[in-house]
Amino acid sequence: MNTSAPSDWLLYCRPGFERDCAEETGLQVIEAQPNSGFIIVRGKLRVPFAQLVFARQRIRLVSKAEALPERDRLTPLLAALPDAPTAFSDLWLEVPDTNEGKTLSGFTKRFQLLLEARLHETERLVNNSPAPRLHIFFPDKTRALIGISDLRDSAAWPMGILRLRMPVDAPSRSTLKLAEAFETLLSEEERKQWLRSGMTAVDLGAAPGGWTWQLVMHGLKVQAVDNGPMKGSMALHPMVQHLRQDGFRYQPRRPVDWVVCDMVEQPSRVAALMARWIASGMAQHTLFNLKLPMKKRLEALEQAFDDIRNQMESAHIRYRLAAKQLYHDREEVTVLLTKIKKR
Repeated sequence: MNTSAPSDWLLYCRPGFERDCAEETGLQVIEAQPNSGFIIVRGKLRVPFAQLVFARQRIRLVSKAEALPERDRLTPLLAALPDAPTAFSDLWLEVPDTNEGKTLSGFTKRFQLLLEARLHETERLVNNSPAPRLHIFFPDKTRALIGISDLRDSAAWPMGILRLRMPVDAPSRSTLKLAEAFETLLSEEERKQWLRSGMTAVDLGAAPGGWTWQLVMHGLKVQAVDNGPMKGSMALHPMVQHLRQDGFRYQPRRPVDWVVCDMVEQPSRVAALMARWIASGMAQHTLFNLKLPMKKRLEALEQAFDDIRNQMESAHIRYRLAAKQLYHDREEVTVLLTKIKKR
């Protein structure tokens, strides 16, 4: 995808975070209605998708169809499709992640079959190819925004949302946050290498055990640190040691592979704590949530990142820092900080 020329970009985000999503791009805002779940910005978006914290998906807009007639939406949509690229690897019909958007899901499912059939007939839809993906986004039934995404630089799920089922025996829904974080922030190879049976982890602020459950399911032995009680299968699990201690003061007797943290605290304090675990060598990898303030979210996030970078650089440690506001997050973002081993 050529990003050298200014373009219009469609970005999906969590409803209520449109302003934050627009701010981190630094581009001209074309459309950003509060609680709409999407924005449109214009300019040269050189930042890779993986580095956008608040964007669930990024799509380069190529055309639009407005005032769609109720009886025949197919004809104007086909006419609005771009001439290039000549073929697409997939077709995603998408709607805002809002209550209003959900009312359109039935319409898009029925319409998808019709549009797919026409694209197959004209050989413009070639599944399992490396061609760009075609997105048709319906803010409502009368308007469609048409764009394309690069398979290597975009989210791999429709609407940028990884759908996960709640495990029956997990103690809390927070387990879905860590499951999504593993899928989103780690590569397949990293999951294989870093989440192996016999590895060790510390879960700070573990109760009631949602994140601990996720670690145990990957075969890790977990020290669950929390003054509160563990629940369900995590209360007496043989791979879990429950330690009723303060998560900000606890230190393991020996280094561990992972430390994870979902404590409710100021983002700067949590970020500094996690950086100390990595800088001191107490852990190799960490995943943690930063609870953001209602105002100046991006500013608070950048301050937390600066604190992390300063600690890593002072300790002369090579590291990788990545963050995303996941679908299962709320007023927070999930951060990965991992030490890069010397070759």
